[in-house]
Amino acid sequence: MPRSVTAAAIKERPLPLRSPAFGGGPPGGGGRRQRSIGNSLLGVLMLLATETTLFAGLLVSFLVYRFGAAIWPPPGLPRLPIGVTFINTCILLSSAMTMYLAVRAVRANRLSRLKRRLNVTALLGSTFLAVQGSEWARLIAHGLHISSGTYGATFYTLIGCHGIHVMAALIWLLSVAWLASRGRYNALNHTGIDVCAVYWYFVCAVWPVVFVLVYL
Repeated sequence: MPRSVTAAAIKERPLPLRSPAFGGGPPGGGGRRQRSIGNSLLGVLMLLATETTLFAGLLVSFLVYRFGAAIWPPPGLPRLPIGVTFINTCILLSSAMTMYLAVRAVRANRLSRLKRRLNVTALLGSTFLAVQGSEWARLIAHGLHISSGTYGATFYTLIGCHGIHVMAALIWLLSVAWLASRGRYNALNHTGIDVCAVYWYFVCAVWPVVFVLVYL
């Protein structure tokens, strides 16, 4: 091997073995690894099934109140910030793309690229929450409270529920990013990133549905 090849380059070189997550890996240990990853993914999918039921119930309740009201939104209450929230929606959807690129990076054993993309994803998620928080503060200042009848109660319950889920996903993502910075993941060990990515995709996918039904 030429001396010009650095240790860092060797560390990030794509590994010839397939990841155990996709049925590869060294003989003898692949079976146990596959079951572990399958259980992790199964657990997240069960969680997402519960979360999907929760959001479906909240959205149905919102739609029942919305289409059952003679005037929606009620007069005298501030209008929702459609323009800013649309841009914020694009920010959150962009974070889904950077998370996808992070997953691709770890599977290719590009560890420096993995860390950068996880950090960018966390930054975009934090930006989304910050914008949402500032818009909540503006709406409250203009008179829209959770006590403002059915309109205020359903709005803050639904949007707040999603915000809590994004915050939980962000905390999870920051934990994964910290572990990645410590060298925890590589092309043969990326279960933690895979399951975190699935949950992140979920909170990103729910938001456009909420945005269309609530804001438009």
